[in-house]
Amino acid sequence: MTMPAAQDNLAYNYCAVPLARYACRPDQSRGRIFDESESRHRTCFQRDRDRIIHCSAFRRLKYKTQVFVYYEGDDYRTRLSHTIEVAQIARTLARALLVNEDLAEAIALAHDLGHTPFAHAGEETLKKCMENLGGFEHNDQSLRVLTMQENKYPEWRGLNLTWETLEGVAKHNGPVIPKNCGNDVKLPTTLRQIQKMVDLEIDGFASIEAQIAAIADDIAYNNHDVEDGLKANIFTLEEICAAVPLFKERVEIVKKKYPSITPQILISESIRDMIGVMVDDVLAESLKNLAELKPQHVDDVRNHHKAIIRFSDDMFQELKILRAFLMKNMYRHHTIQRIWIKAEKIIGDLFDVYMNDQLLLTRDIQQQIEQVEDDPHMHKKARIIADHIASMTDRSATAEHEAIFNLYKRI
Repeated sequence: MTMPAAQDNLAYNYCAVPLARYACRPDQSRGRIFDESESRHRTCFQRDRDRIIHCSAFRRLKYKTQVFVYYEGDDYRTRLSHTIEVAQIARTLARALLVNEDLAEAIALAHDLGHTPFAHAGEETLKKCMENLGGFEHNDQSLRVLTMQENKYPEWRGLNLTWETLEGVAKHNGPVIPKNCGNDVKLPTTLRQIQKMVDLEIDGFASIEAQIAAIADDIAYNNHDVEDGLKANIFTLEEICAAVPLFKERVEIVKKKYPSITPQILISESIRDMIGVMVDDVLAESLKNLAELKPQHVDDVRNHHKAIIRFSDDMFQELKILRAFLMKNMYRHHTIQRIWIKAEKIIGDLFDVYMNDQLLLTRDIQQQIEQVEDDPHMHKKARIIADHIASMTDRSATAEHEAIFNLYKRI
């Protein structure tokens, strides 16, 4: 895993924005699992971002659920629009903190590639199906997509991303195992395989850029789930204002500034304002943490005993109230629960029927199973089937279920 000298790559000369000492520098990347020549016109992190955007798993996010299934309406977030919104917030935070925007964006764009159809309902169902067959986690599945499932290069499987991007996807939510815990901890399937090829230092924190991507995800989904919930009339503006002081404050400020504002624009402006307040809070808290730590290198960030990019304690408490409201009034709403039940049925049925009769799978998936050797407990077969189901969109999973189980569906 080696990088070309910076002077040999014109892209590094195009970087006009100075980076902080604690930022990940593209000219100091730890390289890629498989050595390859770098682009003369893009840094390694820009190239990672572009590879992610061009991969098929990224395109499929368009038809994967965020909260509402695609057929519920065209205006609701999908997993793709959510991902783009996370990347936008991540770039804003990265620029303000003088760290690498391209790396933060790449991690943000990649972090949900392993999500199943039907969001967390699909994930929980596939996790149950795989409970005694090697397990399933969407974070680990994202790594699997990036390193094993995407198949478009002649010399390797996966996208052959940089160490820093893979580290960020693996550890953006924090260390995978505690420090000094030894090698006996059971790791998720893909991460265990990657660790044999390259050490992602999974007992430490990730870079500032990865921490930014993680908190940008929190900011995006908390605010946009509110907007989608209001749009779907799952709860009212009055209900959320009565229960969530943070949102009530933003609404009152907007009303005072624009007395004749329409309800629709009031919601949009309040959401926009709340995103800005959260971004400001993260920046203030993170700058305070950086001033205390005074990191001189990205490894100082990785070796620190806690995350540097955080909400303030006050904002964290406000967010707990908001999340509790959304859990009670949105995620457990009967319309969302009906989606959950349908997802459990579709994903569970497909997994069971594929495991019992692989001839129902397409020929390319059958060939993968036929090539498996030494699989007495069916773990490898189950992994191939889980990969196949996880890669489906809501639409394709529904169509597949109907094709197999609807007796009156024309074949």
